[in-house]
Amino acid sequence: MRELTEQDIRGSFVNCSKGEAKRLSVPRDLAERPWDDLDFLGWRDPGAPDRSYLVTERAGSLTGVTLRFPSSQRGFLHRSMCSVCLTTHPGNGVSLMTARKAGAAGREGNSVGIYMCADLACSLYVRGKKVPESGGRFEESLTLEQQIARSTGNLSAFLDKLYA
Repeated sequence: MRELTEQDIRGSFVNCSKGEAKRLSVPRDLAERPWDDLDFLGWRDPGAPDRSYLVTERAGSLTGVTLRFPSSQRGFLHRSMCSVCLTTHPGNGVSLMTARKAGAAGREGNSVGIYMCADLACSLYVRGKKVPESGGRFEESLTLEQQIARSTGNLSAFLDKLYA
């Protein structure tokens, strides 16, 4: 993924108003992000523990999405798998992220959801740059490039639902 600026990020959101995009919390460490290893930029809002954000490149332009997730706690023995990168995590390592749909449907309150790594580090898990806490990734016969393509395809399929 190419390096993004705060202005790029704020202008990319498809499921919130321009005013909401202007007020949302943008990471301050953009210059330190491992851009070459990211398929999307994802972060949690430090001021709103039930909100997170995701920005990715699609069809040559940026698409930003606001996400919400429940604050419910699961037991440590409970394991879940991320629908994007297929990494398993114990406890709260995977959360149901919901996004308001784009356009009129979103203004009417319609939303879609996906189970994702709660820390939004899917790109780093796929590449082995980050290891899940006591969870894991299954050993696969797919190449790294094929795993990356699958992850970006899974994310793209979710984002397509925002417009359906």
